[in-house]
Amino acid sequence: MSDEAAVKGLAAEVTESAQQPASSWEQAWARHRALAITLASYLFLAFYVTSELWINPVGRWQTGDIEDVDQATWFMRYTATALEHFRLPALVTTAMNAPHSVNLMWNTSLLLPGAVVSPVTLLFGPQMSLTVLLVIGFAGSAASMYYVLRQWNASQLAAALGGFLYGFSPALIQSGVGHYSLVLGIIPPLLVDRVLRIATGRGRPIRNGLWLGVLAGAQVFVSEETLVDAIIASVVLLVVLAISRPRSVLARLRPLAIGLGAAAIPGLLLAGRAIWVQFHGVIVRDASATVVIMYDGRWTNLGTLPYAFVTPSRFVLLHSVYTADSASNYPQPTPEYLAYLGVPLIIVLLAAIVIFWRNFPVRVAGITCVALEWMGLGARQINPKAVTLPGFLLPWTYLQHLPVISGLVPDRLCIIADAAAAAVLALSLDLARKPGGPFANWQYGSRIATCAVVGALLFVVPTPYGVARVNPVPAGWTATFTALHVTPDSRVLMAPFPDAATSFMIRWTATAGEPTTMIGGDFIAPDEPPLESRAGRAALNPTTCYLATISGQAAAGQMTPPCPSTPTRPTTAQVRADLAQMKPQDVVAVTTPSSPLGKFLISLFGAPTTRIGRVLGWRLPA
Repeated sequence: MSDEAAVKGLAAEVTESAQQPASSWEQAWARHRALAITLASYLFLAFYVTSELWINPVGRWQTGDIEDVDQATWFMRYTATALEHFRLPALVTTAMNAPHSVNLMWNTSLLLPGAVVSPVTLLFGPQMSLTVLLVIGFAGSAASMYYVLRQWNASQLAAALGGFLYGFSPALIQSGVGHYSLVLGIIPPLLVDRVLRIATGRGRPIRNGLWLGVLAGAQVFVSEETLVDAIIASVVLLVVLAISRPRSVLARLRPLAIGLGAAAIPGLLLAGRAIWVQFHGVIVRDASATVVIMYDGRWTNLGTLPYAFVTPSRFVLLHSVYTADSASNYPQPTPEYLAYLGVPLIIVLLAAIVIFWRNFPVRVAGITCVALEWMGLGARQINPKAVTLPGFLLPWTYLQHLPVISGLVPDRLCIIADAAAAAVLALSLDLARKPGGPFANWQYGSRIATCAVVGALLFVVPTPYGVARVNPVPAGWTATFTALHVTPDSRVLMAPFPDAATSFMIRWTATAGEPTTMIGGDFIAPDEPPLESRAGRAALNPTTCYLATISGQAAAGQMTPPCPSTPTRPTTAQVRADLAQMKPQDVVAVTTPSSPLGKFLISLFGAPTTRIGRVLGWRLPA
């Protein structure tokens, strides 16, 4: 064969090969490459934020709110234990606060997330489950926002940046210090999306309504507070839509009613019983856990303080020692520092709202974002260190006494506000980059707009969590329960008494799985007076207050009311009355016989039945 014929033959083979259709895998990769890269990036960022935890996921926790982290470990163990025995977790349980009970629907009990990660809990322990939930929360929330933006015709780039802003917003990162139910912000964007679809006529109202009901029912078992926040955001959106398009209001009322009616069916099927259990026998106006708390020695009502919008905390990559110190002196708990967006991003968002005001979606999302941030300022502050707007300029002042809403923490509306900010950012970026946009006459106008958005987002890029080692279970803990022959139904009184101030006792219970039934704990009790309805106060009495403080583990003044700042030794009659109410069957204390705590317990119950290491145990007579 001549060289010319060989060349022609090779050319024919190449041409034929090029004309052959690509494999199905290659076609799928070409279609979904941007999606795969975006989701992988979100997952990488989630592992980046939790990277220090993954060095030892069983023995490390993120610093900033150890009490809530310890409480969450117990909820993880409770759900996993129930599923291990092939039953659903009870909504009202005596596993905590025995012989009384705890209504888990009034607590951030993470029933649905706990069920999802229960295999991890049973294999590796509750602390690792919580770290897994952080990764799911950050990456899943970002992916959820990305999906919603794509459904509303945002470009790949704009939707990816919008998803990042929501899923890794300072509000969610700061919540991840201990408020796991808030970090799992996957459902709220999907829920608001379905409301918008019904209100704007996108898709069939019944189909959208059924999806809305399923999402709402699932969210009940993740975080009811976030569900109410999403409902508030939806109401704000609908009001803005109605004001902007008054002529179409009447035409949309019927589809909206049909959609909401359809939503009620799966919503009640999934969560109707749980809601009935929550509110049955409880006076609604007094049931909500008050947002007035004791923090840093002062009573304070939670709500965003204005300087939090522009002052980065140590959880943001670009911060200074001065700004981090200012944020650390915030007169509210660390997980409530939720409003930060940074000056550059605030400027970009406000500029986008002004420049694209005539664009209906940007205008609606922008007004909603501003309204939610404004409501997130809360009511007039009672803490003199907390300077904010006058009370008459704060919308929450007029809402805070409404049933159910009175139990919300207003600054957490910032999380939903960040979702609205993500929509403004994504939609306006596409408008700025399209031909004929406001920057069309600029050289490299599209690139300048993109760089402006990316540059503003740099100021909210998170840093990995700081970590500390968890308080390990004392040697002899499990052996003591075995030696005492403690059964799952045995009511165990532990010392130091488990409470928010001694949350390590709750962690030990969750980590070891012993005891199954404990007296006391860290929980919300809705049937207590308003200022005494948080942090297990229903279980505190003079004897348990003294048990907690005499150990030296909980400093004087750290215990929650009704414990006095300096508890005194209760009288014999008081101790007998308290024990008669608690009905302990076993007593376990981490102490020594010669310590003040040990001497007090020996004076009550006699010589210990067991002594293994620093763990003393008493088996009480019937």
